[in-house]
Amino acid sequence: MRVVIQHAHGAIVLASERHVRYAWVMNWTEICEDKLLATLPYRIESDRWGHIVMSPPPRSRHAEYQTEIAVLLRHLKTGGRSITECPVQTTEGVKAMDVAWVSTERRASRPNDPVYLIAPEICVEVESRSNLEAELMERRRLYFEQGADECWVCGLNGEMSFFNPMGQLVQSKLCPGFPKIVLLD
Repeated sequence: MRVVIQHAHGAIVLASERHVRYAWVMNWTEICEDKLLATLPYRIESDRWGHIVMSPPPRSRHAEYQTEIAVLLRHLKTGGRSITECPVQTTEGVKAMDVAWVSTERRASRPNDPVYLIAPEICVEVESRSNLEAELMERRRLYFEQGADECWVCGLNGEMSFFNPMGQLVQSKLCPGFPKIVLLD
């Protein structure tokens, strides 16, 4: 499927079932303030060249896991806050992790910026059926490069995997009370 949308900037949008890519380059502030992009029902990120990459919105169960993880982090971890859809600038563009926990100090280091330049201490991806293992590994690498201390992956059935830059952990060292399985029902 191909879709063409005319935009005020004269851009052409090329769409497929999995991603939509804009044919012009915008910085993250421009992306966040763009009125057309705000109306589209896609998750927006960018690639290393500043091109916009859109993915279909997650399914409701994915959003439920995001919410539950953010709530658990808020209750179990002090000295910061949990955030959903947290944007971080990486060497491969701006990526929006599903959930993050960021300390008060790190959060204060980015006043009024639309994107984190230093990744939050804990970065969480909730797996979707469309995710490839290589894609999740790449995201972990990018978050660690930007200063994350731990990256977590929530599997399709709520099973949690915890990682630090050295590899997989049995449990989180930053939030040792976090459950190994997130239960929704």
